[in-house]
Amino acid sequence: MKTPFSLEFLDHVALRVSDMERSATWYQQVLGLKRYQLPEWGDFPIFMLYGKSGIALFPVKDGASNTPDISGICIDHFAFQVTRENYDKALGHFRQLGIEFKEQDHHYFHSVYIQDPDGHVVELTTLLGEADDFYK
Repeated sequence: MKTPFSLEFLDHVALRVSDMERSATWYQQVLGLKRYQLPEWGDFPIFMLYGKSGIALFPVKDGASNTPDISGICIDHFAFQVTRENYDKALGHFRQLGIEFKEQDHHYFHSVYIQDPDGHVVELTTLLGEADDFYK
């Protein structure tokens, strides 16, 4: 259905994490995201961005479990798109850091999946053909 407005890009995905500093450091070291934390926001969120897209880190709510519940309604994973060259570089980087990963062939895309310190699944995906052929 057409709407009277258009979307520009996915700004961020908000994640609840058990240790804000550990997670911020992980996203910097593993994915190269840049940290944005403004005094006006207080202790959180911590935005971790690449360009205009990224994640916002929030602490686990008081009384909530620190264990992700993968059986119910939740975000299954989130993905960043990369070039094929950067996909291959990411695999080497993950190997160097000793990070476990799984690769999957999605016909039009190849994807690699890793988990952050709290078990959130992060995907890096690369388009195998031309963007104009897939994104019509």
